[in-house]
Amino acid sequence: MKNDLSPTPNLGIFGVLRPVALGAALLGSVLSLSGCFPLAAGGALMTGIVASDRRSSGTQLEDKNIEIKAAFQIRQNIGERAHISVNSYNRQVLISGEVPSAQDKALAEKLIKEVDGVSTVLNELAVMGNTSFSERSSDLVTNGRVTASIFDAKDLTTNAFKIVTERGVVYVMGRVTAREAKRVTEVVTAVSGVKKMVRVLDIISEDELARIAPPPAPQK
Repeated sequence: MKNDLSPTPNLGIFGVLRPVALGAALLGSVLSLSGCFPLAAGGALMTGIVASDRRSSGTQLEDKNIEIKAAFQIRQNIGERAHISVNSYNRQVLISGEVPSAQDKALAEKLIKEVDGVSTVLNELAVMGNTSFSERSSDLVTNGRVTASIFDAKDLTTNAFKIVTERGVVYVMGRVTAREAKRVTEVVTAVSGVKKMVRVLDIISEDELARIAPPPAPQK
């Protein structure tokens, strides 16, 4: 298994959407903006359920605990002066959003690295003013389009990916094969509104995939 933290440029072609997938994505994202999740993200979406996730149930629980603990530490030490999203997948933690200073960016990373169970941290915080509600709403739409496009791809399993969108940059997290990583890159970068794609992936072999997950079901 190896990690892939690759940025990918946008190709700028409009993606085809399925209403069900887009609706589910937007529903999760609207709840995020409304503050129902810790540290509301600019378009973060956890796809799938425990039974179909490629992580073990223990790892899924550990990831959720990491997010909760990290959110608490950031609230306690940085508070409302920043807009920070924390997403953990297989103990790889992505922090994205905006902070007012380089000191806050470094502090956020330090706080998260100190959380039990964290393996690696990708610090994608931008030093700038917080994005507006309309900008975050645009991210929600892009996030929904990306999720729907992955859902529509017959050779990809939606539950293998977790999508986070900030300022038009789409972060794709998951445990996938090199084949799936290449394919999801083609799909995501073809979606309207995607400025750049960053892959935060655990790359596994085809043999390992066969052991942990069934092949995607044919879609009509």
